[in-house]
Amino acid sequence: MKIANTPQVPYYAVIFTSIKRNNTPQYNAMAETLINIAQEQKGFLGIESARNEIGITVSYWKSLEAIQAWKQHSQHIIAQEKGKSEWYKHYKTRICKVERDYEFFSL
Repeated sequence: MKIANTPQVPYYAVIFTSIKRNNTPQYNAMAETLINIAQEQKGFLGIESARNEIGITVSYWKSLEAIQAWKQHSQHIIAQEKGKSEWYKHYKTRICKVERDYEFFSL
């Protein structure tokens, strides 16, 4: 995993924060599938993810329309339903407009 290479601002970030249930069969396979599908979607810019007790995934998008189209993708809908019924104790989604970003590199 690496830090997403995002374009010049503005763009959008979808922050998905979750707490998983103890037994989550097929979760990792579905997560990998969704990342692969998302990368093919128009307006997708990148993704970053980390998980300990709380998981945080941030995906970056060119527009609100691209985010909405992803939310309505058939595989994503299946994952949303499984998330509610099987995988998550709690989750929250936040959609933000990124108006400034900057970075640091160390060689």
